[in-house]
Order: sequence, then structure tokens, then C-alpha cells
Amino acid sequence: MKFLRNLLASILGFFIALFLLFVFFFAIAFIVGTEEKIVVKSNSVLELDLSTPIKDYAPKENNPIAEALELVDEKLALNKIINAIENAKTDDNIKGISIKTPSINAGIAQTQAIRNKIEEFKESGKFVYAYNDIYTQKNYYLSSVADSLFLNPVGAIDFKGLSTEILYFKDFEDKYGIKMEVIRHGKYKSAVEPFLENEMSEANREQTSSFLKSIWSEITDDISKSRNISVEKLNLIADNSNGRNVTLAKENNLIDASIYEDEYEEKLSLGSDKKVNTISISDYINSGKGRISSTAKDKIAVIYAQGEIRYGEGNIDYIGQGIINKAIRKARKDNNVKAIVLRVNSPGGSALASELIWRELELTKKEKPLVVSMGNLAASGGYYIACNANKIIAEPTTITGSIGVFGAIPNFNQFTSNIGINAEQVSTNSSASYSVFEPMNQKFYEVTKEGVEQIYTTFVNRVSNGRNMTFEQVNEIAQGRVWTGKEAIEKGLVDQLGGLNDAIKVAAELAELENYRVRNYPHYKTDLKDALQMNPFMKASKEEILKEALGNENYQLYHNLQKIKDVKGIQARIPFIFQIK
Repeated sequence: MKFLRNLLASILGFFIALFLLFVFFFAIAFIVGTEEKIVVKSNSVLELDLSTPIKDYAPKENNPIAEALELVDEKLALNKIINAIENAKTDDNIKGISIKTPSINAGIAQTQAIRNKIEEFKESGKFVYAYNDIYTQKNYYLSSVADSLFLNPVGAIDFKGLSTEILYFKDFEDKYGIKMEVIRHGKYKSAVEPFLENEMSEANREQTSSFLKSIWSEITDDISKSRNISVEKLNLIADNSNGRNVTLAKENNLIDASIYEDEYEEKLSLGSDKKVNTISISDYINSGKGRISSTAKDKIAVIYAQGEIRYGEGNIDYIGQGIINKAIRKARKDNNVKAIVLRVNSPGGSALASELIWRELELTKKEKPLVVSMGNLAASGGYYIACNANKIIAEPTTITGSIGVFGAIPNFNQFTSNIGINAEQVSTNSSASYSVFEPMNQKFYEVTKEGVEQIYTTFVNRVSNGRNMTFEQVNEIAQGRVWTGKEAIEKGLVDQLGGLNDAIKVAAELAELENYRVRNYPHYKTDLKDALQMNPFMKASKEEILKEALGNENYQLYHNLQKIKDVKGIQARIPFIFQIK
């Protein structure tokens, strides 16, 4: 009797739980389905706040429950920002653009692409104004495109030129006995240099100085044209920090006036008595303005490859051959897709995954035109997957090239010896084995070195065939050397300068299309199980907590060191971890 009572109670409990779960999902669906529709009001100003992380591609989350519970990281998509500004040109409700952003959470090439689009927007005759309390250098670069640029009376402009900093760990390794065993090909392949030396090599200093100067020349050229200040004077301003206060900024024509925020808001009305409405770029995108409408049957597929390249499935944050190759095959088999654009924004990574993606693209190129568009980075493995395209288009400030490979393995032999630990091995064969507790033996080194050399040779041959160059010509500009997009044209690694829209136009020309629409790939799916790995009662993720505790710069150092433990196999990766500031 007791057994039956317990059984009935269990069954009843199960159905109650099922009912409550049903009510929960119904409530979530109701909340999602009843979201207020965003309407663009008349007499509106489009406000650009780009402090939210910007990715080349950030498709809308297709898991409404995860989205409703705010388990999805907030982000903006570069392609949607560009489309929104294009739509704003002909939108009668939009009277102008206000650039008002505390920071810009995008790379330099992405920032330049947005700036170029705002320059196009100005051709419509609508105004572009910019305001800030303090301008960071990247923020000022974007804002300088405005017709009128304003600064808070006690504000400042951080305009000082570009620099980067690399940490070296050789003394740390020697002191604590924890080191990285390194095998590489390429004198510029300095991804592993910090583990081998305690100061920057001349080769690394040469390439770093070269690409920083190339990027800086783009920035100063653009600002010079917009603000009517000579490049020579801009460099003097940077040398002497002559944007450090309002008086100097005004004297040097960096700004048009110093006003308070409320006075700026009045200026947006352009003297009209009508109420001025502002709409954020994110709301404007969500109103439907983040895409270009078309009824054309023919399509151009844009496949986004963004993040490090790792062997595996991949997701929105890193490139795996699984998801990317599925997207390539899907676009190839779609009869309505007449051409393919591969948008690459990657520092590289796994050589094996890069080769697998290269192969899928090689098969695709035989059937349909293939064009590559390069974002902030298309280096090493990122260039590997790009090199066989019919045409390669890069932003002037894109970091590309870095044709070289390396292998790096941690070793704790000295550390364990120092603390009195000894490791003994027993094996059935004398193969080229490796233990992190023993020094690297010559046999393992030779086998690994052979693998590195083989992959380097394959890499150079891939570039040689794709770019119609000899092995020797590629080898001369390879060796892991990094180039900007502007430099890469001179070296034959890139065909022309431009953004994603330019690449799409080239793909249309190759496919002989006049009317077409763009279809974006891949499609990402976040399982609720994965989303719920974050505490649903805490909006802040582990990364956000660490950023708050460490600060952005210290968090970036922690994040970069964390990446090292994920490196597996021989790598085709950008020469070093750097941040331009």
C-alpha cells in the first residue's frame, strides 16, 4: 500500500513539474512575442554609440529563452552597422548622425570601415556631428569625419601616435624553471619570441615599426582630409600631446568648439522648434534597418570566419572547420548562390584546421567565384584560408601575411627538479615521445621540426599557387612577416583595398550579376544547456567579473595567457599577441 502511495505521489510530482515547465516556457514565449516594436520617429537623429563589442558578424540569437533570460552577450554586428548607415541616407525620418560614444570597442580596420561609410552618408546632405567629454585616439579618428566636432570645456583628446607593448618571459622561465619548448620556421615568426628572449629582436622590431607606421599614416591621412590639418602638423600635435586640453585642441583645429552636453543636444535641432528624437544605432538596426532589402532571386553568400582557428566544430567566437565547412558546402550547393565572399577576421591558429578549410574553399572555387574580404586581421592561418581566392580585398589597416608556422610545448623539468620531484618513464618502443617533466630529446625535436618544415612548405606552396607567384617569391616575403593591407598590395598578397561591400561588388562582377541579394553564413545555434552554464540569476559572466576586478588592460593580459594553454598542434598564427594603443 505504501509502495502504491509513493508511486502515485511520484507520478503526480512528475506531472506537476511538467506543467510548471510548460507554464515557464509559455511565459518566456509570450514575453518574447510581445516585445514592443521599434518605430523610427520623424525628425530623428541616429546616435552612434560603439562601446558595445563589435564583431564582423553577430546574428540574432535563435534561442528565445536564452535571449529572454539575458544569457546572451550583447554585441553589435559590423555588417548591420554599415547597412544601417546606408539606409539612413535615404530615410526621411533621419535628419543626421550624432557620433557620441565613450569608447569604440572595435578594431582599427572595423573603425575605418564605419568611418568610410559615414563619409558616404555625408553625400546625402544630412549633417554629422560629434561630441565627447574625452576623446580616445580611436574615438577621435572616427569622430574627425564629422562636419562639426565638439568637446566638453574641461575635456581632452588623447592624440599621441600608435604604440604596442609585448611582454617577455625568458627571465621568468629561468627563475622558476617553467618554460616553453619552441620549434618554428620564419625569422619574423615571433609568436614564441617572448619565451626565447628577454628583449625584442631586430626582425620583430622592424616589422612592428613598419606596420604601426603604415596604420598611422592611414589615420593621419584621413584626419588631415577631414579636419584640413596637414599630416606634418598632426604629427607635431601627437609629439607634443597638443590635444591635452580644450585650449590647445581648439588652437590646433582638432575641434570646432567646446560646449556642454546640453548645449550639444540643442545644436542637434539645427535651430528648429520641432522636438528632436534620437535613436540608437542598436535600436535602428532592430527596427529592421540593419539589412538591405531585395527581392532578387540570385544571391551572393557572405561566409564569416572570425576568431582564432581551432581544430573542431567552432562557434561565433572562434573558427572551427566543422561549422565553416558546412557553411561553404551549403552555399556551394545552393543553385541561387552565384558567388561567395569569405570575410576573414582571424589571427590564425591550428594549421590542420586551416588546411581543411583551404581544401573546402579550393573545391568551391572550381564551381563558383570566390572573393576574400579581410577585416582587422587575416594573418597566418587567416591568410592560409584566404590565399586561394579569385580576388583578395583588404582594408588599408588590415594586419595580414605572417606566412610561417611554429610549435610550442610547455616544459616543467627544471621546476620539478628544483622542488625535488623526479619523473621516470617506461615505454614499449623508442618512439619520439615527450614528457613535460623531462628535457626535450633530440629525436622528438627532429620529428617535430620535420613537421613544422613540412607545414611551412605546404603553406608557401598554397600561397604560391593561389597568388600565381613562385615559391621563392613567396618565401622572400614570408618568414612569418606581418604586413598591413596597404603594404600587402605591393607584395602581391592582396589585389585591392576596400571593405566588405567592395568585395561583394567584385564577386557580383565575377558572377556577372546586376541584381542580387546577400545571404549571410554560418548559422549558429546556442543550446539552452550551454546558455544555462552561466548562472541565470547573475547577468555578469566570469569574464565580466574578472574585467571588473582586474581592469581592462590586466584582464587582456590574463586572457592572452589563458589562450596559451589552448594551443594544440603546429600553429599558423600571427607572430605575437599585441594591442595597438
